[in-house]
Amino acid sequence: MDKKIERVMYIYDRLINGELVKKSDILGKFQVHERTFARDIDDLRMYLAVDNELQREIIFDDERKGYKLICPDNNVLTNSEVFVVCKILLESRSLKKTEMLPIIDKLLHCCSSHKGMEKVSELICNEKFNYLEPHHGKNFINTMWDISGAVYENKLLEITYTKLKNHEKVTRLVQPVGIMFSEYYFYLIAYISENSENPTVAKYSFPTVYRIDRIENYHILEQKFKVAYRDRFKEGEFRKRVQFMFCGELKRVKFIYKGISVEAVLDRLPTAKILEQGDNYYIISAEVYGDGIDMWLRSQGDNVEVLEDKKI
Repeated sequence: MDKKIERVMYIYDRLINGELVKKSDILGKFQVHERTFARDIDDLRMYLAVDNELQREIIFDDERKGYKLICPDNNVLTNSEVFVVCKILLESRSLKKTEMLPIIDKLLHCCSSHKGMEKVSELICNEKFNYLEPHHGKNFINTMWDISGAVYENKLLEITYTKLKNHEKVTRLVQPVGIMFSEYYFYLIAYISENSENPTVAKYSFPTVYRIDRIENYHILEQKFKVAYRDRFKEGEFRKRVQFMFCGELKRVKFIYKGISVEAVLDRLPTAKILEQGDNYYIISAEVYGDGIDMWLRSQGDNVEVLEDKKI
């Protein structure tokens, strides 16, 4: 490698990692003249100025007597934000170690200082070491990114999918409309096409959910399906109405809740509304897709009594 490139990359890496770059350190390490170091800093400043969407800037810190890289506060993750994101990712257990841990390491380098990176790294080191990856044992980040392209461009998608119950492999032609995450897994949300002759016509009025790690093969077609703006799939609204990623027709359930934490019910069912409140009970109504809600209702035992369950 060219000596100048090696030197400039070394300086840049230290700046990116939040370290302070002192002239004396560089002169001693690379045995160069002060003017050479000054040109290196000028070259890096010019590089940042050419394409500087993040508005990064190299400045001299008079108090600490060295150069540092600064960014506007709204473009940089704070140490506490890096910590929170790392915790969420590790707790999700959504990826194999070979995919999860490199992401965590890259996030750690987003800390505002080397000291901050060391602190966050120490706080999560035990979770990294004891990280339990999902049992499916598959790498699928690239697959998910490819499929997200089909979602973005409204392209038809042909998938070979392994069913959960009997491990039967089926081939489906679908209209992909979204990608979501829920309780350890990533899911493709798609409408099944009526048939190969009418691929842009949906077979059902509601979408189907596919676990992305169970997609064995996929082929993105050039043919597109039309999505009117008013009918565009809204992941946020869908999430409010789906439980345990079980799809089906939209319905309304009404039930009596006698448990101790109605807040937990409202968090579990974002569309839930309290219709009536008594001394020891709440009457609640919610809109949901499919029968996933039945699993949750049964899990509440005597705390729940269903009053109404009908399609909308």
